Amino acid sequence: MTAPSATARATLAALLLAGPALAGLAGVPLPATSSAWAADPARADSARYVEGMGDVPVMPGLAPAEEAPLVFDKPAGRIAQSVMAGAMDRNAVLSFYNQTMPQLGWSRAPQRAGGSASFLREGEELRLEFVEPARAAAQKAAATVVRFSLIPR
Repeated sequence: MTAPSATARATLAALLLAGPALAGLAGVPLPATSSAWAADPARADSARYVEGMGDVPVMPGLAPAEEAPLVFDKPAGRIAQSVMAGAMDRNAVLSFYNQTMPQLGWSRAPQRAGGSASFLREGEELRLEFVEPARAAAQKAAATVVRFSLIPR
């Protein structure tokens, strides 16, 4: 087997370096991986995307809330709902998804009431709604709770 050419190595290096920027993650600090996440690759892999929503990424700093996600597949399209929480500002959450979702083929819908956001793609609507944390969650210092809802359009 021969070594890759200098051009191939340079191209691969450029792609690896540009990866976070292409994914919309440039300037977003990524959390350090704990040994628990590193020890369980399936758990770490499932933590990258909102459960039940395929390619909707989880913003670093958000984690699944105690509520179990709901997922329904219907002939008219899928319906999914998941709640994530984290100690961060809601404007940071909106900024992350406003930058990331268009790169995944979603277009931004007009601003919703209450500071929520909506994105549209191929007959589906993704809604990000900010909800008041439950008392238990508020005691855990979760500053922001986001409900992700995916519905057919």
